[in-house]
Amino acid sequence: MVVDKNLTFVKQMKKATQEIHDLSDAMINAKLGIAMTDDKVWAEGLLYFYEIFKFLEEALDRLGHTSLSEFDVEGMRRTKQFKADLDFWYGEDWMNNVYVPDESVANYIEYLKELEKDNHNMLAAYYYHLYVGLFSGGQILRKKREMEARLNLRKVTADSKKGQTVTDFGEIPIARLKRQMIEAVETIASQLGEEDKACLLEESRMVFRMNNKMIRRIKTNKVIFMKLLNFTLFAVPTVMAVYYGIQMIPGSE
Repeated sequence: MVVDKNLTFVKQMKKATQEIHDLSDAMINAKLGIAMTDDKVWAEGLLYFYEIFKFLEEALDRLGHTSLSEFDVEGMRRTKQFKADLDFWYGEDWMNNVYVPDESVANYIEYLKELEKDNHNMLAAYYYHLYVGLFSGGQILRKKREMEARLNLRKVTADSKKGQTVTDFGEIPIARLKRQMIEAVETIASQLGEEDKACLLEESRMVFRMNNKMIRRIKTNKVIFMKLLNFTLFAVPTVMAVYYGIQMIPGSE
């Protein structure tokens, strides 16, 4: 991957991943569309991405002495929220219900472990794309919930927020979170040589390849629901937030 010194590194990452966005196959787009109204697909998307975000946040603890600590900004960590949402959908004992991560998830984690071992700076692509995607997806989610509430002539209550706290950042401005992640990328890239910069751009493409492999595997839940769901969640799932959220980065066009 050729480094373009005339562009900020974030814009180079955007450019490097444009093709893989355009080549997204119909099956993935259809899967994401179904997940907007299918609780099972939404919940399984949470289950898959929970493991990835959990690994990345645990890696931040291990690599806190490195430049990757630039990504560890207030409010960005999501493991606790993922866990709370999964407890809601599957019951608090879901991890004891013979839960085994899907093969695509296990492969993803192994790949990330190798990156951490061989060149931890390459993890920057995953922190940036996954988290900025989730930040943007949260904005979309709120708009969808408001629209759904108006269409059904009801208010959005605390109960309607359950199972989707992963996209709720409270009083923390999303714009600030995005800006901090952009600044983190630029800081880290400024410390890399040309070869590593090129590798980081290629790794940005790999983020979406790895995500696609997981998304293709999402079908139905693999653990039994511990409660009956008495409503249909009208929401943009975490998988869509991660997959399309990067398009909403301010100044990336």
